[in-house]
Amino acid sequence: MSGVTQTSDIYGPGCTEVPTEGEGSAQGMVDDPVGTAAGNNPLLSTLATAVAAANLGDTLNDTSASYTVFAPANSAFESLPPGTLDSLLADPSGQLTDILTYHVVPQRYDAQGLADAGTVATVQGESLTITGEPMSLTIDEQEQATVLCGNIPTANATVFVIDTVLMPPAA
Repeated sequence: MSGVTQTSDIYGPGCTEVPTEGEGSAQGMVDDPVGTAAGNNPLLSTLATAVAAANLGDTLNDTSASYTVFAPANSAFESLPPGTLDSLLADPSGQLTDILTYHVVPQRYDAQGLADAGTVATVQGESLTITGEPMSLTIDEQEQATVLCGNIPTANATVFVIDTVLMPPAA
C-alpha cells in the first residue's frame, strides 16, 4: 500500500527522543491507530492533549481511514507565543480544530511520496506545500516546518514529527 512505512524507514535527528521500548516507541506505535500512538509517545504529549480537547481522538483512531499526520513535537507548542496554547485549549471547537485538522492529510504518504506530490490537501480544507528531498522535507512555505522524525508507521497513518505548529491561512 502506498505511503505505508516500516520502522526501518524512520529517519531524522529527533528520532533519538522517541522511546526505544514500550507503547510510545516506534515499534510500539506500529499496531496502534495514530491517535492512540501519539498519546503514548512522550514527544507528542501536548499534541495528544490538544487532540483530546478538540474531541478528534475517535476520528484519528478510525482504522478504516488512512492518514499522513504532521505531528508537532512538544517543543513546537512551547514555541507558540505565551498564552496561545491555553487560549486554543479553552475554545477547542474553534481555531484549535482548524489548526489540528490542518496537520492531517486524508491519504497515506511516505517521505518520497510527499516529495513527489509537492502539494497535499489537508482535512481542514487548505493545502500544504512540501519542498526538499525525502530525507530533508520542509512542510508549508509560510511556516517552514522541518521534520524531526519521519516515516513513523502506525496502524492507520504515517507520522512526521515536525518542529512547528502549522497555522492555516486566515479565512
